[in-house]
Amino acid sequence: MTQRIRIMLIAGISLLVALAACATTTSELHPSPSSTSPRGEIGGYGELVDALRDAGATVEPVQEVAQPFFAVPGQIIDLNGTQVQVFEYADAAARKADSDLISPDGYSIGTSIVTWVDQPNFWAQGRLIVLYVGSNQATIDLLAALLGEPISSGEQAAT
Repeated sequence: MTQRIRIMLIAGISLLVALAACATTTSELHPSPSSTSPRGEIGGYGELVDALRDAGATVEPVQEVAQPFFAVPGQIIDLNGTQVQVFEYADAAARKADSDLISPDGYSIGTSIVTWVDQPNFWAQGRLIVLYVGSNQATIDLLAALLGEPISSGEQAAT
């Protein structure tokens, strides 16, 4: 009986070692968005919140929001004391249909002309459109580090 227990123990330890080796290989091949680079692909709301927190930000959901020019409702988050709107679509194609309507200055979206209280900053990545209305450079830099350069500059063209 002792020999049988010893064989089972060795087999169990071997299995654990093999699983640990596979887990290391899998994480190296498919790292999480927050561990790849500052601009790893962020596909959805949860990944964005995780990446912001991993970057040291304080993030809290505030309330839902609806914008008439977007097909989906969004979530307002408090990001280090600043409100940011996050809109998550079913897939990247549905997101792209709406994000393609945002003008380079962010003051028109499709047929809607918007008067913002401050400069609009839009990002589009994966299934997300992220909107920050403001000019706090630290907030813009943090979002740009995770989502890339904004798709709108927030600067109106001179007329």
